[in-house]
Amino acid sequence: MYKHHRYPPIIIKQAVYFKLRFTLSYRDVEELLAIRGIKVDHSTLQRWVFKFSKEIEYNMNQRKKQVTNSWRLDETYVKVSGKDRFLYRAVDKQGNTIDFLLTKRRMKGSAQKFLNKAIRNNGKPRIINIDKSGANTAGIKTWNKRSFTRKKIKIRRVKYLNNIIEQDHRSIKRRIAISTGFKEFESAQRTLAGIEIINMIRKDQILKPKSSTFKTFCALAS
Repeated sequence: MYKHHRYPPIIIKQAVYFKLRFTLSYRDVEELLAIRGIKVDHSTLQRWVFKFSKEIEYNMNQRKKQVTNSWRLDETYVKVSGKDRFLYRAVDKQGNTIDFLLTKRRMKGSAQKFLNKAIRNNGKPRIINIDKSGANTAGIKTWNKRSFTRKKIKIRRVKYLNNIIEQDHRSIKRRIAISTGFKEFESAQRTLAGIEIINMIRKDQILKPKSSTFKTFCALAS
């Protein structure tokens, strides 16, 4: 994964970790590395995050602890190139992150795409609590229709039960609120995935974690 890179893997991992863990711009990370005598342009740092976050997400899904079968699903807004995009997210009843997906639109197809990803990575839930979103309702119903299993996913709409995911949204939104925003959709997808993974490590959702968040992140980035 780190072949043909000018810098040692530990430098790349640390730079990517700084960007995803803390509310820093790429220029901030560039300055931090410069203090250590490491000269890396901010555009290179951006390419590192773009390249390695997808591989880290794959490794995370291989090592993630099992979530419960009672989910809370919701979406929140994220600005990309000045336009509202939709970050679909789900947590279980204990607040563990199940999955996430940035989409360009809020519609049945987007909800269904997210659901397919979440079930592929985590297994089928028994019940999903949602708000009054017609898109989410239609997405779950479509999945149930196409499923070959007898047991269908139960849809529940209890407003207070989704408080846990709405609060969880805030921890992600805070990380991007003071930044200049995202300029490209795919870059936003990769960066948000990395932020979510750091959040999951901090929630102790990774099997056999290391002695610190950074060391666990490095293990996923290997």
